[in-house]
Amino acid sequence: MNLPTWITASRLLAVPLLLYGLHNPTTAQRWVVLVVFLVAAGTDWLDGYLARKLNQVTELGKFLDPLVDKLLVLAPLVALVELGQVPAWGVFLILARELTIAGWRVNPNLQGSTEIQGANLWGKLKTVSQIVAIALLVAPLAEPWQLPAIAAFWVSVALTWISGAIYLLPPKQQPASDTAPAAKK
Repeated sequence: MNLPTWITASRLLAVPLLLYGLHNPTTAQRWVVLVVFLVAAGTDWLDGYLARKLNQVTELGKFLDPLVDKLLVLAPLVALVELGQVPAWGVFLILARELTIAGWRVNPNLQGSTEIQGANLWGKLKTVSQIVAIALLVAPLAEPWQLPAIAAFWVSVALTWISGAIYLLPPKQQPASDTAPAAKK
């Protein structure tokens, strides 16, 4: 357990606060939940930055980081289903992708590798889109913001599935080099 891994684990503390704050929330509670969520989401960037900067990238960190991210995203989404702000089937689509890719990523045999694979660019875009969508949905914004908030949710669902499909695609094969002698005509 190094500093980046401790920061990752500390993000779990936000999950019960989010669930509690979104149970019959007042306007003030929604603002508090938004701040807690954004601070916790910000630690996702911080732990990754420190792990690379301090050369402390570990297999435990590569396992815990996406797991904690999933809990941090799914907890408020489930609460938002209960509040009637997002449809359960949309959250199920996110959950289904997350479980599928989580299982795939931690089983090196499925990847033809011996290490847990870290997130790629599409996975990071997916996470950012989910954070933006949740922030907009949790914030007690005026009526005109409801359409952009739900649109952000559906964009995050789409990016979630696109990134999942990209993870599951087989890696591109490098073309064979032209080291063999050319055939004579």
